[in-house]
Amino acid sequence: MNLYDPKKHSRYPIVVPTERDALLLESTLIKKHKPKYNALLKDDKRYMNIVLTKHTWPRLKMERHKKTSKDIRNTFGPYTNAKVAREVLDLMNRIFPLRECSDQELIRRTRPCLLHGMKRCLAPCVDLCSKDTYLSLVQSVRRLLLGKDQTILSTLKKEMEEAAENLLFEKAASIRDMMAKIEHILSKQHVDNSAAKNCDVIGFFQEANYAVITKLLFREHKLIGSESFTFDQVLSSKEEILETFLLQHYEKEEIPKEILLPFSLLSSTILQDILSDTLKKQVHLMIPKKGDKKALLQMAYENAEALFQKDKDAKAIREKTLLEMREKLSLNKFPKKIACIDSSNIQGQYPVAAIVVFVDGKKEKTLQRYYSIEQKGAPDDYASLAEALTRFCKDREQLPDLLLIDGGKGHLSTAMNVLEKANIAGIDVIGLSKESSLHTKGLTREKVHLPFKKEVTLPQHSPVLFLLQKIRDEAHRVAIGFHKKKRSKQTIQTLLDDVDAIGPKKRASLLRHFGSIAQLQKFLKEDVDELLLPGITKKDIQRLKDFFLKKNELLFHMDRKLM
Repeated sequence: MNLYDPKKHSRYPIVVPTERDALLLESTLIKKHKPKYNALLKDDKRYMNIVLTKHTWPRLKMERHKKTSKDIRNTFGPYTNAKVAREVLDLMNRIFPLRECSDQELIRRTRPCLLHGMKRCLAPCVDLCSKDTYLSLVQSVRRLLLGKDQTILSTLKKEMEEAAENLLFEKAASIRDMMAKIEHILSKQHVDNSAAKNCDVIGFFQEANYAVITKLLFREHKLIGSESFTFDQVLSSKEEILETFLLQHYEKEEIPKEILLPFSLLSSTILQDILSDTLKKQVHLMIPKKGDKKALLQMAYENAEALFQKDKDAKAIREKTLLEMREKLSLNKFPKKIACIDSSNIQGQYPVAAIVVFVDGKKEKTLQRYYSIEQKGAPDDYASLAEALTRFCKDREQLPDLLLIDGGKGHLSTAMNVLEKANIAGIDVIGLSKESSLHTKGLTREKVHLPFKKEVTLPQHSPVLFLLQKIRDEAHRVAIGFHKKKRSKQTIQTLLDDVDAIGPKKRASLLRHFGSIAQLQKFLKEDVDELLLPGITKKDIQRLKDFFLKKNELLFHMDRKLM
């Protein structure tokens, strides 16, 4: 098997004993070297699951992990939409008064929390309920999440009717909304198909070098979700694309007992063995030729085709907007690649800058850059811009077609001077500033500053203006996020340095455990006297409480000043 190593720029043979090893090696090398024209899954996040923890007093929580045969009884999902999973979790916590606190907090607590007073927790932490009562609630939760218990709906319907009879219309409406959400949980599937018990149905659509794969998830004969993957600039055959997808995707996701494929693969037997070894149960890769399962494949194909058409239309709109941008702003080049730079600081403290990059009108996160500004003293936006841009320009390969500056003529002149000193020509540079410093996105006219030309004012509802605003606001968001992260780390380190009797070991232990000032203060506000951390005594806890009592006002003002 010969593979191309982009770092060594030469072909080299890797000899492996079996075809199975060759298939696994190819997938590993694709993920490692990321060759430009190979199919590669970029999103490494797993599906959301709702989990009942293994504890004397179980609680519900969300996790991104595989559902294995060992924990299948206490894991519910997968949820391809994280928002839906959070809504379900919140609803379950409102209906069933299980504990929501962490295991450590459960051990430490000596009196019921606020949730007990709201009748949203049975307070097992202080033995206000029996174990049998609590576990019966746990069983009800399990049955409801499995869609096997609908008695709660009849109970809630009676409560709603009683509330309406007593003229408590707001309460009745609240119960009605809750019932609608429960019905959504119990029948969240869109299709009930007896032919598909626990299987994934793969749809594939390809046009030129653009491919779309959709996956429909069937569990207990019900369609519980779907997911789509797009691959651009792919030169591999459809068999190679699907083969790579199966290896990469099911490396981190739950593997069903059956996977329906749209066409046969040369390595289907080997793939089946690899997936079976991972699941530790037999997995079947099937290519249905007729019947209900063939109809499911057709549905998956139609989903893939519809997504392709949607992406194609969106791409055409973005291309039209970029062409209009070139014409309206008299740019020298087509702005295929646009970079925007922004900086953030608090009175000159913790200065940072960030650069976001959009390619073909879409954000390319892999090209994002962060810079810690080295200049000290009074805040200087021009100096921060110059320093970050100078460092960005050192790598000529990452230079954009269009550089967008958040600011007016002064910022634009600073950027032009940096490019001139770096001997860089051929890049269009523009500045974008709000009219009269108004922060009414999409409703205010903005000025586009051009070098050596009169500024341009774009119409309020111009798609070009909307795209520029989107890029500028994204750079602003990323810069502030990076600043907050840096400030949080340095602030907690600096503040803990000032606490008496908190040395390097104790400080490191607190930093590892809490990670931020907010989390540490939240813990201290719970009126606890002891922390289950090595070396942290009751006296240390009291010292921290006294220290942060004095510092709270300062931290509040620092957050208010951040723009």
